[in-house]
Amino acid sequence: MSLTTRRTFLKGAAAVGAGVAGTQFIPGVGPATGAPRVRTDRSEQRAIVIGSGFGGGVAALRLAQAGVNVLVLERGKRWPTGPNAHTFPTGQNMDRRTLWHKSAPNLFGRPFGQDPYVGLFETIVSPTMSAVCAAGVGGGSLVYLGMTLQPKRSVFNAWFPDALDYSMMDRVHYPRVARMLKANVAPDALINSHAYRGAREFAKRARRAGMPVEKLRAPIDWNYAIAENQGKMRRSYTVGDTLFGVNNGGKHSIDVTYLRQAEATGRVTVATQHEVTSIARGRGGKWIVNVNRTDKTGRVVGRKVYTTKALILAAGSLNTSKLLVKAKRTGAISNLPDGVGHGWGTNGDRTFSWTGITADLGAPQGGPVVYGSENWSNPRTAYTLVQAAAPKFMGVDARSTMLFGYGVSGTRGSIGVDPLSGNPTIAWPLGGDAGVSGRLNNAAHRIGGIDPVTDLNLVTPFTWHPLGGANMGVVCDLEGRVKGQKGLYVLDGALLPGTSAACNPSMTIAAVAERAMDRIVARDVGSII
Repeated sequence: MSLTTRRTFLKGAAAVGAGVAGTQFIPGVGPATGAPRVRTDRSEQRAIVIGSGFGGGVAALRLAQAGVNVLVLERGKRWPTGPNAHTFPTGQNMDRRTLWHKSAPNLFGRPFGQDPYVGLFETIVSPTMSAVCAAGVGGGSLVYLGMTLQPKRSVFNAWFPDALDYSMMDRVHYPRVARMLKANVAPDALINSHAYRGAREFAKRARRAGMPVEKLRAPIDWNYAIAENQGKMRRSYTVGDTLFGVNNGGKHSIDVTYLRQAEATGRVTVATQHEVTSIARGRGGKWIVNVNRTDKTGRVVGRKVYTTKALILAAGSLNTSKLLVKAKRTGAISNLPDGVGHGWGTNGDRTFSWTGITADLGAPQGGPVVYGSENWSNPRTAYTLVQAAAPKFMGVDARSTMLFGYGVSGTRGSIGVDPLSGNPTIAWPLGGDAGVSGRLNNAAHRIGGIDPVTDLNLVTPFTWHPLGGANMGVVCDLEGRVKGQKGLYVLDGALLPGTSAACNPSMTIAAVAERAMDRIVARDVGSII
């Protein structure tokens, strides 16, 4: 299970500039266009949000509630689900829906020869660190395992700026996110069922090793999993098919929470399969957003040029950073802070496979996650380890389960742009995160005991949670305003300081965005926006 070499897509089109308003025809680009020309449309929008994940969803809803019309640009497609749906790929059916069309020809070590598609996962590969990022309406919330973790005060304060005010976030913003996502723990009746014996074994082994064990909140209606056990739905949760999205529904992802409420206001339009290629500062201080409109194979079928006074970047750490780095290098935006692209971190991510020789981990296994071990007593060495169901796929031993870990680390790298493909690149120090990886390895082996535990990052180091590149306090203020750039904001993982304080970052990204939007609505709407 490793990420391998990236397929390079060469694009030979000239960049779309900010010319005279109107409609024109320019040469088409993209694989096998089949048509010599595509149309370029131009329009002005009051506010534009690039990306529809945790940060973008929060921004769209709160602006709409403040009376602002918002255009959300999402490069991926919608993935509607419901009982017995076949929307998402599964562990045994990893078809073209799995991979973003510009991504790697292999995924998790398995050859992936499917036709290009606007699939769920983009992989960015470098020799020392690779990363995974999501595509689709709802962003990473579609495919994350759902742990809704709030950092401990001492760990948060050790890694985030003091002025962010943990007390306020603990009282207002984290609870607001938890309510929006309807986060709750799995009921004992489900955990005690046959499908969840792997989760119970993890908890037993962790306690025996002297490690703390907690039930973890998740944005899931667990009644769906109970209904599966009762034979009322085709199995999804209870066989661990949650890594590529949950077909049965019941997962409170951003598309069915924040974005559904945002669209219901009538002020938010989500434009799917709209891939932003560049941003620039135009005349009069307005922002210019250049977009390729694609079909489901990734073929460019149209171009759009938008202008706006308010541009919110929420495309995820890698792609938000890429847009800023590209704009700085080309001079499309002058006077961007020198920290753009720097301060990038992996969130201390680590992935393990635990094969049950002395433990019955179950086959199939229920998921996605119900228990974790939060080792947060020391803010400078804090880490978390969770057990996650492993679906039967890619030749994984039926007796194996997955362990995912993340922790604090001071190692930082940087994000660049490949001059040929335009994709993000990662510069990462060899052996970075050695301290946290050692702690997580030790914890995983303490739980496994004499059973085999394999660190999957040893083959290809990779992260599920790329963070930083437009860090708060360096590139942006705490509300995501890019320094010296009126009307330009960052509200996603790029804003975080390379770590989310020994947690997976989803809840902190959303809570930071909620805090920011409170202030942006109060201070910027009516003047900048």
